[in-house]
Amino acid sequence: MKKYWFVICILFLLNCSKSEILFTDENEILNNTIITVNTLGGSKNDAFNAVIQTAEGGYITAGFTQSNNGDINTKTNESFDFWILKFTSESVLQWQKTFGGSKDDRASAIVQTLEGGFAVLGYTQSSDVDISENAGSKDFWLLKLSNNGNVLWQKTFGFSGADYGTSLLETNDGGFLLTGVLDVSASGGQGNAKSAAIKHAGGDYWAIKTDNAGNLEWSKFFGGSFTDIPLGVVETQDNSFVIAGSSDSNDFNIKNNNGAYDFWLTKISSRGNLIWEKSFGGSQIDEARAITTTNDGNFIVVGDTRSSDKNVAINNGAADVWILKISTEGNLLWEKTFGGTNFDAARAVSKTQDNGFIIAGSSRSLDNGFENKGQNDALILKIDANGNLLWQKTIGGSEIDFLYDVVELNNNTIIAVGESSSSDQDVLENKGFTDGLIIQIK
Repeated sequence: MKKYWFVICILFLLNCSKSEILFTDENEILNNTIITVNTLGGSKNDAFNAVIQTAEGGYITAGFTQSNNGDINTKTNESFDFWILKFTSESVLQWQKTFGGSKDDRASAIVQTLEGGFAVLGYTQSSDVDISENAGSKDFWLLKLSNNGNVLWQKTFGFSGADYGTSLLETNDGGFLLTGVLDVSASGGQGNAKSAAIKHAGGDYWAIKTDNAGNLEWSKFFGGSFTDIPLGVVETQDNSFVIAGSSDSNDFNIKNNNGAYDFWLTKISSRGNLIWEKSFGGSQIDEARAITTTNDGNFIVVGDTRSSDKNVAINNGAADVWILKISTEGNLLWEKTFGGTNFDAARAVSKTQDNGFIIAGSSRSLDNGFENKGQNDALILKIDANGNLLWQKTIGGSEIDFLYDVVELNNNTIIAVGESSSSDQDVLENKGFTDGLIIQIK
């Protein structure tokens, strides 16, 4: 019988309070593990979509806030803004900033640049306050910040439709690669990948390369007639890029769709030319959410699968966490599924110092080794280099708790971020509709 000890701590977040739960069970005591759960936010919708380790050994998280109260004291309206918070390795807040205009602006990715500042990518629907221009509906919005969170410059990219950035990296030449969705129909065929005479429906993978000042060097789009959504990108040893996401198309750039949505991977050159494209999945819905490199030069891709055929050997029921190892040529090396009889999904993957991988997402299952506190719980699991499960944990309350990103710090602390609507069990407090969720395992 598991026993939980809860310690409630009240800290101050920029003159506002935050609360956290520290809890351990008997197995965790044996392993000297402490899990800390923090919720941050105000009375509206707040969430964290990305987290990275900083050069100082702490971490920085990016997401969005609709609130103008509670833990958020840097905005006055109730529009959605980028929300960036920087912490020490001990989760002491160093600063928080909000950026945006009068409409809907949400951050999805953040990187630390070589000179010590940060670049943040997401989308904007605004054309005022911090945003210089908007081509219509949603545009990619790229912000360059100093180490203290001051805006150095900002750029928008888009056409008249819903174009939104999802992934970002600083390239080996010091520039940036932005990936996201291009609304091909609304762009009128613009975007540089295909001839303007080829105008098809749907959203495509859109890759944008800039210099270190955010100036456009090239942009290319790839996809088919339906919906193609990129959610992760890595730079390869030969200065190319591998983009991971999902597609339900079977034409134009996509030649071998397995059925419904597939994991769809593309490799493009340093100039944006398509080198290869590969689809992985079964006859049901399979959606890739994140990618990282391995120490042997290959790639780990994570997401979820509802299939039990073709590339998917086992499905435990509904949706499972699906993990693939892919070679540099785009060939499947191995695949693993983890889950119970309900919906379980991975949303992020990060390398660990012991050559393994930490994966974050959500789970609704109450069997096959999974615990569930109610609806979706935050899910964290660790695998070794060969995809073998080392441990898994679900954390949450009676409402919906999601994780969207995860990282291991130099001190071996794991930081996972997302959003929570719960205010019971593992999650002590909810301050509004959804709060930003930070889980620390050390």
